Amino acid sequence: MQLSIALFLTAAATTSAFAPVPLSSRSSSPLRVATDIKEAAAADLAGAKDGQAEVVLVGCGAPNRGMGWYHAVQMLEGRCPSASLDYVIEPWFLGPGGEGPGGPEFKEWAAESTAKYGTTFLSTSITDLPSPKQPRVALISGRTADNPRLLTECIKADCKCIYLEKPGAPTVAELQGMKDEAEEAGIEVLMGYNKNVCKYVRKTREFAETVPDSHVTFVSNNAYENTPESLGECFERNAEGMLKNMAIHELALLASFYDVSVENIESVTADKEFSSMQTLVGPSGKEFTDFDKIKFTIKTKTGKEVTVAADRCGGTDSYATVTDASGEEVFRYYMPDDEDKVNVKELQETYPTAMPYFFTQDPDYVTVKERVAKHTVSGDEAEGVATIGVAVETLRVAEYLTPTLMEQLK
Repeated sequence: MQLSIALFLTAAATTSAFAPVPLSSRSSSPLRVATDIKEAAAADLAGAKDGQAEVVLVGCGAPNRGMGWYHAVQMLEGRCPSASLDYVIEPWFLGPGGEGPGGPEFKEWAAESTAKYGTTFLSTSITDLPSPKQPRVALISGRTADNPRLLTECIKADCKCIYLEKPGAPTVAELQGMKDEAEEAGIEVLMGYNKNVCKYVRKTREFAETVPDSHVTFVSNNAYENTPESLGECFERNAEGMLKNMAIHELALLASFYDVSVENIESVTADKEFSSMQTLVGPSGKEFTDFDKIKFTIKTKTGKEVTVAADRCGGTDSYATVTDASGEEVFRYYMPDDEDKVNVKELQETYPTAMPYFFTQDPDYVTVKERVAKHTVSGDEAEGVATIGVAVETLRVAEYLTPTLMEQLK
């Protein structure tokens, strides 16, 4: 049987747009957690129907914080019609972290989801699940360091497709090993770089093609508070570093559309006036050095040139610009655009404590999940979804750029 694995690499600490009812209004019914395989099988209150993929979320995270939680909300609310979220595996909040920060909120949400949707929550491994009744997709949204092990487990658990959060693995060597393992098992691997399917990226690229000698700049913003405490927590939680985390989406665009690879980079130049690098103390008391904002331009040996800017404290909007041969800006397109801002406003009002960038990227998260799920069931092309080969090249570029840019900023 030909299997396919779709790796979804996007911000590991994000939230959802169409999330469940706010915590204050949730019921206090006890959480039903399946404790063994028989109970999990018997708990099939809903389950994937014909034409749907059976989705297993591996690693969920806390409500209003975890990217996995946001993915779950979108699927539970029916926004990805080809995906049925049947199982959630969350070893931390259903185990040692159950009474710590985020634990009680997770249990409340899990109880509501079980009662309303029939979703089964487990604290064990995907390998403990019964055989799938419909094509199975594993959406891995755990710690980056755990992904190689989780990928192996998903292959063993009869998954036809696996959707993994960015950056896929801590190092190029580990991600290459995952790619090799999947290929040996006859598994197709796809990436969840959601900006590859974004409206603002498509419109910017299309406009740039109409301008002779055009230059494109991709700008990515987050809305962390510009304080040592906030950024220190960010640096520790995303210890792989900005270029392997927040800006990995932009690097994937460069690898996908601008011929950027380590071998094809002619030069990279940091904008020292814009960029900033700090060493800050995280919640654990350890120090972490990373960019809080970075801007750089890459020139390739094949004659292409593109700029990326990323700012942890730059706000909620991302955008791209096109300049002409004289350097004058002739085009700018935002994410969200005016049409999407209506949706963002509604989400902000409903989930005021959620990560703001969940809302701006909300439609794209839906698009990638739906294309992957539909691909798993029908074999239709997952248009725009990056391959594992792109993921490996993207991570190679990130590992090359990080020390290069840090050296330029010293």
